[in-house]
Amino acid sequence: MSQSRSSTAVGLTLFAAITMMVLGGFDILQGLAAIIRQHYYVIGTNYVYKVNVTTWGWIHLILGLLTLAAGIGLLSGFLWARILGIIFAVGIAITNFMWLPYYPIWAILIIATSVVVIWALAAHGREIAE
Repeated sequence: MSQSRSSTAVGLTLFAAITMMVLGGFDILQGLAAIIRQHYYVIGTNYVYKVNVTTWGWIHLILGLLTLAAGIGLLSGFLWARILGIIFAVGIAITNFMWLPYYPIWAILIIATSVVVIWALAAHGREIAE
């Protein structure tokens, strides 16, 4: 593998690790806001997923903490962190899809960022360990 491709792969993996930590932090804050101030988020009456805002808060909080931990582990080059990073990024994308009625633009941005993280980890994740 060429030096240029290897450095690009490491850069993309570092980007994914840092982005995972940021996504985890955002999910933690989003979850805490939903837990502490249940009436902060307003939802229309005609949406398919009818889940209590506090429940969504706990889901976002736990997933955010796990994603943050996986991002930190990914900086160390652990394989488990890469695998869990992909799983948690998929989880964040799915939960934010279901979070669309609360904050649609924010949820779409988080979904798009999660897709980039999944691609970076799946395509270039192993190079950071080297």
